[in-house]
This record gives sequence, structure tokens and C-alpha cells, in this order.
Amino acid sequence: MTVQPSRTALAERIARAGHDWLAPDWGAWCDASVGAFATTRHGGVSSGARASLDLALAGDGGSAARDENLRRVAMFLPAPPVLLRQVHGRDVITLDRGSVAAARVALPVADAAVTAVPGVVCAVLAADCLPVLFADRDGRAVGAAHAGWRGLAAGVLEATVAALAQLGVPASRLAVWLGPAIGPAAFEVGVDVVSAFCAQDAAAASAFVACSAGKWRADLYALARRRLAAAGVARASGGTHCTFSEGDRFFSFRRDREAGRQGAFIWRYR
Repeated sequence: MTVQPSRTALAERIARAGHDWLAPDWGAWCDASVGAFATTRHGGVSSGARASLDLALAGDGGSAARDENLRRVAMFLPAPPVLLRQVHGRDVITLDRGSVAAARVALPVADAAVTAVPGVVCAVLAADCLPVLFADRDGRAVGAAHAGWRGLAAGVLEATVAALAQLGVPASRLAVWLGPAIGPAAFEVGVDVVSAFCAQDAAAASAFVACSAGKWRADLYALARRRLAAAGVARASGGTHCTFSEGDRFFSFRRDREAGRQGAFIWRYR
């Protein structure tokens, strides 16, 4: 199937297929030659608690159904996505032709990927953690990061911004989209999480609301926006969904424990 090099054409194809997948709301702020979307739990063949578009790696409960799900997603991509062995850290891999070939043999251990190579698809998987997509506004480089609270506190977003700078894209030129994650009304955390952020940035306390003795509600989106802004990113959209509360649309590990994974994908057409 020929993939048209246009973000508008991509959105039209996804809509015609009947999928409720999400696209970054970048508008004219990002070149139309950047393709990107995030899946929901709909559109696949998995059954039970992982119904239906579970993209989890084999070691996370994947199966032949997961392979079929990936095949269905790949119909909307210019090439198979480069998946990562995510470990809630801050490591970023820069994808070129050589590293893409190596990744087909063994998944890179990283929580973010960037590339300046057209047709290479950066991808992250999540089910409550925050998927973050990055694009140069002129479409010269793109990236994807997996930001659970541990990776976010460790600096995975800043590391991704730095990796894109190495590809010639300063933070001021980035359009960033925050994909579906657990929302602030549902993300209950302990003092360890509060301390992990506030020890570095006292003003991050504004992203936490006390809800009971020793417990707070954390706004993962607000924390990500603070860190992106501090890294020089002026444009961050998205952050309007809650994987926990929108159970009819998203997988949530915290809600279900036995949960599938959504995917977020980004690439350059040219």
C-alpha cells in the first residue's frame, strides 16, 4: 500500500478505516511532512482484558494477536516501527540506518528515540505512562519518549530534547505533543514521587494535590510541561485524556493490572 506523504492524508486514511486513534493537534505549527498518531485500545484482534489493539511486547503478555495488531498499525506507517525495551529510564537512542538494522535483531534498551532519517518510525508503548512526541517545525527530525513518573523525574524529556539538538534542532523549534496518560484526578502517589520532583524543582509542588494522609494526586501532564518549558520548549499541546477514567477507549495498568499497551508513532515522510 502506498503511503501518501501528508499528515492530512494520514488522518483521512485513519478516519476512513473507522479508527478512533489520536493525532497531534499541531496545525500549521509543524510541517505537514511529519506523520504521527497514537492508538487507542480499538482496532485489533486481542481478546479478554487486552481487547482489542494490544501492542505489548512479547515478554509483556504479547502473542500472535499482538503480531496481527502490529501488522494492522503498520498499514498506516511508512515502515515497521522501531520498538524499544523500555525500562523507565532516561536513555535515548538516535536511529540511523545502522541502528535501525540492529534494532530489528535486538530491541534497544531505551525510553526514547530520535531520528533525522525519512521513513524511520520512532515508537513508544504505554498504558498510563505518558507518551510524548517531538517534531521539528520544519520536519527535519522527530522523536518519541516514554515518560512514566520515574523516567520523567530522571530527565527523559530533557534528554530527548538534547538528542534532537544534536541533530540540529534546538528546543525553540520543537512542537511537542503529550499523548494519552493517567490524568490528575486518578494518579495517586506517595511522598517518594513528590520528593523526586520537588527536590529538583520546588515549584513542582503545584502539580500535586494532597488527597489523604501521605497521598497526593499527581498531574503528570503539568509535570511534563514544566520540564519541557525549562528545557526551552515553547510549544506543548495535547494532555487532555485520562487512560484510567476513559476505560472504554484506553488500556490502563493501574486500573486493570492485566492491561494491553497503546502505541505512539512519529516519522518523517521526506
